[in-house]
Amino acid sequence: MDGLLMKKLTTHSLTVSFSIGAIALACTLAGTVRAADISLPPDPGARSATTLASWACSKCHGASANGISISPLFPILAGQNPIYISEQLKLLRQHYRADPHARAFMWGISNKLTDEQIQGLAEYFAALPAVSGKPSDNPALAAKGKDIYLNGVKEPKVVKCAQCHGEVGAGTNNVPRLAGQHKGYLALQLHYYHTKLRENKLMNRNVANITDDQIDAVVEYISTLSGTESHDTTSAGDDDTSSP
Repeated sequence: MDGLLMKKLTTHSLTVSFSIGAIALACTLAGTVRAADISLPPDPGARSATTLASWACSKCHGASANGISISPLFPILAGQNPIYISEQLKLLRQHYRADPHARAFMWGISNKLTDEQIQGLAEYFAALPAVSGKPSDNPALAAKGKDIYLNGVKEPKVVKCAQCHGEVGAGTNNVPRLAGQHKGYLALQLHYYHTKLRENKLMNRNVANITDDQIDAVVEYISTLSGTESHDTTSAGDDDTSSP
């Protein structure tokens, strides 16, 4: 399996955009926490959701266990849908989610979690205040992304994001909230889905034909979403950049 992963990584490295490489490089130079640095509290009886979040999760997903990561290499968990968090932790624990960063940072710690702890963590992070998007400083790019997000691409086909994630990016149940998420993290995951380094039959199919330019555009638009109905922050100006 490792040989196959390395082959995929080699192919992937030739096509991934500069922005993704820059994210990885920046995180490396900044001394991003390693999997070996993350551990569970030594006393099993002290492993409540709050303790786990403070002891382990906060090292990557936000200081003070606030669920708001600083590095775009790690997702913001604050306000994320609890069913999605629970499902992903179980996939990581079983090693069914095997994208490179999942293997590097989450396999070791998640395989020690119980179902009760996973449920507790999911509820803990879901209850934290969600992050909202901000106006784009590139309205033209965001407008292109909005068209892809709401309408998809006809040829070659790319399925519209709103079909599952909702028009405001709030998601539902096991479909993740996208609003307020790091642009860099979203772009990286879309590349993983596109190259099948992160396996999910639905997403692999939906973004099989997506290009780097389309990824850049759609994450630019998603970064403007707030997850609520009054969400349109695409432009800081007065111009209406919405698609017909």
